[in-house]
Amino acid sequence: MDDFTEYVTARAGWLRKVAYLLCGDWHRADDLVQSAITRLYANWARASRADNLDGYARRTLVNTFLAEQRTSWWRRVDLRGTEHERPEPGEDVDAALDLRAALARLPARQRATVVLRYFSDLPVSETAQALGCSEGTVKSQTSKAVETLRELLGTPIREGRA
Repeated sequence: MDDFTEYVTARAGWLRKVAYLLCGDWHRADDLVQSAITRLYANWARASRADNLDGYARRTLVNTFLAEQRTSWWRRVDLRGTEHERPEPGEDVDAALDLRAALARLPARQRATVVLRYFSDLPVSETAQALGCSEGTVKSQTSKAVETLRELLGTPIREGRA
């Protein structure tokens, strides 16, 4: 299991960033990552043989997020906005906060699609595989999400950027 520990140690920060973009709360992101890592550990024999271990871990994380969205727990316990998150130096703070707020207003699958396509920079085919849906669904969800983000942000979003 040394290879599992090594992998998780190396990729935990990346998984946490993806989880944050999915849920919009650092504490919930930590919980999502912990749940995903637990699932990854339970299936490590299969995961370690995967051609793309990052893809396997990312899909596990996204599936964990989407499964949690289907429960009522996340609606009852919403910690977003209870603490001020400090942006990293050099960021356009207002734009980053606006984008995070707009992402939080997207439905879960649209948010997952945007995060996988633009933050993780996955092509449509890999996004479809990670979400367990067709490429057409990814395209339509991305289109709807980008249109909603345009409306929420009130500024044009260039194609290929969110």
